[in-house]
Amino acid sequence: MSQPTTLRPHRTAGEPPVVREPAHVPLAHVVRAGLVEGIHHGSVVVLAADGSVQFQAGDIEAAFYPRSALKPLQAVGLLRAGLPSLDDPELALVAASHSGEEQHLAAARRILTGGQLTQDALRNVPDLPYDPAVREEWIRRGLGPTRLAQNCSGKHAAMLLTARTRGWDLDDYLDPGHPLQRELAATVEDLTGQGIAHVTVDGCGAPLFSVSLHGLTRAAARLATAAPGTDEGRLAHAMREHPHMVSGSRRDVARLVRAVPGLLAKDGFEGVQIAALPDGRAVGVKIADGGDRARMPVTAAALALCGVDPEALAPFATAPVLGGGAQVGTLHAAGALARQAV
Repeated sequence: MSQPTTLRPHRTAGEPPVVREPAHVPLAHVVRAGLVEGIHHGSVVVLAADGSVQFQAGDIEAAFYPRSALKPLQAVGLLRAGLPSLDDPELALVAASHSGEEQHLAAARRILTGGQLTQDALRNVPDLPYDPAVREEWIRRGLGPTRLAQNCSGKHAAMLLTARTRGWDLDDYLDPGHPLQRELAATVEDLTGQGIAHVTVDGCGAPLFSVSLHGLTRAAARLATAAPGTDEGRLAHAMREHPHMVSGSRRDVARLVRAVPGLLAKDGFEGVQIAALPDGRAVGVKIADGGDRARMPVTAAALALCGVDPEALAPFATAPVLGGGAQVGTLHAAGALARQAV
């Protein structure tokens, strides 16, 4: 099994977060017919517009893996490293965990074509499309896993295009010691304001950098408040304008971005979510058990603390608990987060 490695922090970054068992707290209750049937623990941070911590629960300073919630930071790193000009939908795909819809595959192909590359150059793990309906149709057509259909193919295509543009080797572009990955690590440290605690391998095969939930949320705020002409501002604009490219047509994150004006949002496997408003208010969520069902209700409660319209958040604030095909309860935010959000 691959072991995490430690990087020396970039000279302008702060100290890496502490590596410890996170002290998570109850964030969500699964209530069936009036009884608490299940509890999801985790950590959450809410930042005010000035960057100060407005609310926190759990352990926001421990090192953790942001999973795909790190992709917007990596996308900025690719722009800084020389990623050639892309249109907004393509740039949004660079930060995406896409659903494998044709619009996603077509954009990934265009990125590769820009570097005279094909999907054979990709080194991500072959997979079926993430969206259940698209996956079922894919299987009905007799298609198997491909690197292009895997949800991180946009990021990988952009990594290859950037490496080709810079004249770097393509075969080992996923090696943490590759010049490209060192550039991305430096950007992660810059945007989070802290050193990287560990580097390991993400599910797609790319290097995964460990920071803190606080640092990740601080980076989200930096992207959301960036000036239009900057790399951060270009990416933020693309993600806001094309949320379906960052996730998928039927994904909850895309619906949330459409419901909250100006919102920048990205989810990640293992129950991670970041969301930030144009004035710098931002939230970061980590569900301890990795359960995806608690991610959005907790995020909605955190956004309520940012002053987001409760009516806009209502579709995301609870999830139904079913019994016999009918709703008999709800999954909703709990603990200090719920008390603050009231």
